[in-house]
Amino acid sequence: MGLLIWQEGLNTGIDIIDSQHQRIVEMINHLHVAEKSGSRAAITEVIDEMVDYTLSHFAFEEELMEEAGYPFCAAHKRVHEVFARRVGEMRMRFEAGEDVVGELQGMLSRWLFNHIRNDDKAYADQVKQHLNVFVREHQQGGWLKRTVHRLFG
Repeated sequence: MGLLIWQEGLNTGIDIIDSQHQRIVEMINHLHVAEKSGSRAAITEVIDEMVDYTLSHFAFEEELMEEAGYPFCAAHKRVHEVFARRVGEMRMRFEAGEDVVGELQGMLSRWLFNHIRNDDKAYADQVKQHLNVFVREHQQGGWLKRTVHRLFG
């Protein structure tokens, strides 16, 4: 498998989420480079970093969906949990000495791109709308300024 290239069609329109997705793509590419180096230590480091970063990304994404009131948040979270289990199993197989890097890269790239195009794009509009409201409210000076203005003109 070669290096992955970010495609504009993968953008959700939520800058921070798109940046995180692009970082995961970079990590998948780092896995490819580490595999070519032949260093198990380098591969282990990339896998560990990728797993940690991806779990943090999932938590962030889930929090955004919850805050926005996305109705399918629980189902989306279950998809994340199933994926995390699969990656965890592959990580254990690698630690046991099995060569799973190619399989892991393929699974990661297919899953990530499909997940972004389908599951993530499904919540994007609702989260963007929520974030826009949040930004507008905070540009107006926050609750204290709004309350003082409302009470005292």
